[in-house]
Amino acid sequence: MFCTRCGATNADNARFCVGCGMSFLPVGAGPSAVAVAPAMAAPAFRYAGFWRRLVAMIIDSLVFSPIIIFFIVSSGVFGAILHPGGDLEGLGGAMLAMSIAGFAVVVLVGSWLYHTWMESSRYEATLGKMALGIIVTDMNGQRISFGRANGRFFGKWVSGMIMNVGYLMAAFTEKKQALHDMLAGCLVILK
Repeated sequence: MFCTRCGATNADNARFCVGCGMSFLPVGAGPSAVAVAPAMAAPAFRYAGFWRRLVAMIIDSLVFSPIIIFFIVSSGVFGAILHPGGDLEGLGGAMLAMSIAGFAVVVLVGSWLYHTWMESSRYEATLGKMALGIIVTDMNGQRISFGRANGRFFGKWVSGMIMNVGYLMAAFTEKKQALHDMLAGCLVILK
């Protein structure tokens, strides 16, 4: 027998759907046929703790280090091209401007795309999280959407603005959620 609500396959004598809990009893079957649907047990997760998440964050920051170094070095090359006269003060200013621009583009845009794409992809994790066997899910353990991953990423700004207390919350909350996880309705669990 197939459930008309969720399409789950059930035994022919089932009174309730195993997928969604919908009753298969006839509407006017009388009080003897009335029964209560079995309670759907909440999924049990093993939450990723604070230290595991911190190490994953450090690994993810190392992903961007070579790219940032490239931009800093290349800004010196571009600075020399823009100021061929050898004016060290002008060269230093050009290097600083190029470094700041490169840093902003790489770290802000690159980090945003890296985190949101990886966490909403089939991997459900960044490289650092994958290395430690943890994934980001919604509250039901399902893969998060790109929109929810965006909310989680920008929620990290809030977590950081309050002296990183939002990150530290992962050590003390019941589901090991940081503030940005709570804002986005996410869990970080062991795979």
